[in-house]
This record gives sequence, structure tokens and C-alpha cells, in this order.
Amino acid sequence: MLTSRQEKILKLIVEHYIKLAKPISSKSICKRLKCSSATIRNEMVHLEEAQLLEKTHTSSGRIPSEEGYRYYVDHLMEPKKMSGEDMLKLQIVFHNKQLPLADCINQSLQLISDMTNYATIVLGTSSHDNLLKKIEVVPISDDSIVILIVTNKGHVEHKEIKLEQVSHEDIQKTVSLINNLIVGTPIDEVSTKLEYEVKPIIGKYVTQHEQLYNAFYHAFSDFTTKDVNIAGRNKFLEQPEFNNVAKIKDIFEKLDDEKILREIEDDDDGNIKVYIGNENHIDSDVTVIKTKFKNGEEENTLAIIGPKRMDYEKVVSLLEFLKSQIEEVKK
Repeated sequence: MLTSRQEKILKLIVEHYIKLAKPISSKSICKRLKCSSATIRNEMVHLEEAQLLEKTHTSSGRIPSEEGYRYYVDHLMEPKKMSGEDMLKLQIVFHNKQLPLADCINQSLQLISDMTNYATIVLGTSSHDNLLKKIEVVPISDDSIVILIVTNKGHVEHKEIKLEQVSHEDIQKTVSLINNLIVGTPIDEVSTKLEYEVKPIIGKYVTQHEQLYNAFYHAFSDFTTKDVNIAGRNKFLEQPEFNNVAKIKDIFEKLDDEKILREIEDDDDGNIKVYIGNENHIDSDVTVIKTKFKNGEEENTLAIIGPKRMDYEKVVSLLEFLKSQIEEVKK
């Protein structure tokens, strides 16, 4: 363990580097802690030997190492009190009774991305973990229907479809055919089953089969692409750590890879977790802070992704507040 003074020095160095992305001089620390420069240098040598600080190059001052950030997160940081303005922005979204919860969450992701300058992600339950329970159709006009897709976990997705001169009888035949053939199928496999099991035979039973098949196929395709929502990925371009084109390309490719993003969900008990550098699957210069929430029977993940030089205190406070707003809406 560190001494009280060593902890104060480490905290100063981490928070200075988070704010300015520049090493702090021992002279600046002397003024803050009212210690001699020799004392501060000795303490910084101790912190470096403990692998909590590192030099960017031989003549530079010290910056936090990955272990330094971990010590800071585990022992030194204190969640910041959110500003009234930030709280109000999020509350306005969640108090809008006209918005479904999913839309509230997606809007809040963009707000938090703007507040932090980091990328934000919500991961819904994998489509493979949702089985189709049934589909229903609600006519809303002569040429429009709403397709309702219901999963075994109680999730309901809806999509409005425009149709041209399609009879109610043909619509119901299509619904019955799909329900008979693919109920119980994982959502991410429904499109394949439609293609190989429904499409070859629908023409035998339904007059306007091509138009109806396309409508249902697109409804399911849209559903399976909504499991992952990312806001603010371009915020990486504003961070000095990511001015390398190859590194940005690699990070963006990983953010497009659902399999990698799904690894963010693993090993979680519902509390806020912080994965620094090599602890995550994105990049050694990145930190992932995440938490989970329930939407019906589904468990979803909220995550904020940014540089290791992340404002940990602010991000943890934002995630805690966002989670509380979601849970309040669900009551």
C-alpha cells in the first residue's frame, strides 16, 4: 500500500493528466503539497518503481501507468456530483411519456457522449438469446399495417409497413404461415428461415406473396440490427491519443464487430465495472466502463468507451444516474 502522501501525489498526477494530457512537473506538485522538490522526486521514483507511474520518454515527466489508473480507480477516485444542467438534460428525455424506453436510452447515449466526449454503447440481449414467440398484425389504415414481433423474453418490436392493394385475408395467411413454420426460432436465424422455408411455398397460399414476404423479411432484419447501438464513435478523433490513422481504423473495426462488443457483457454482477487498457478487448489505450440494467426479462449493458486518460469520476456518476433514470421509468 502507498503512504498518504504518495496517494496524494498519484491522485494529482492522474487528475492532471486526465485533464490536460500532459505530464505534471514536480515543481507544480511541490506547490500543491507544500513539500520540497527533493521529497516529491523521491516519492515519484517510488511510485515509478511500484509501476504506478511511467515516463513517455527519457526527459519527460511522469504519467500514470495502467496500474496507476487501476490504483486510482480502486482506492482514490470519488464520483463527481453531476451538474444540474447535465441532470436536467437526461431527466427531460426520460420524463417524456411519448418516448418508448428504448428511444429514451438511445437519446441519452448521444447526450452522454456529448457530455463526456467519449463513445457510448447499449448492448441489448443477443438476438440468438431471443426466440420468436409469435407475430401479430394490426391494421391502421387501408394501406398500412403494424407488424408486432414478440419474443419468448417478452420483448416486443413493432414496424409500420405500407402495402398496396393487399387483402386482409392474404395478410392473415402470411401471419399464420410464418407462425406455423418459424415460432421458436432464434431471432437472428429468422431471416434465413424465411428465405429457405417460407419463401419457396408462400406463393401457393398467398396472392400478393412477394410484397408481403418482403415486408416481413425487412421487419425481422430491422429487429436483429437493433441489438447494438453506438453513439459518438467519432469522439475518438478528438482525443490526442488517437491521432494515428491505423489505430483509429483498428478501433472503429472493433466497434463494428458485434462479437467483440459482446465480450463487454461477460463477467458482470450488475455493478459498475471499469476495464482499463489490457483488461478490455478493444484496445490497450482504451478504457471501458459499464453497467447492466433489466428491460423486462432482458438484461442489457450500458458502456462508455474512451481513452485510458478518461474522466473516471464523471463517467461513473453519469452511468449511475442513467441507470437510476432507466429503473425509475420502468416502475
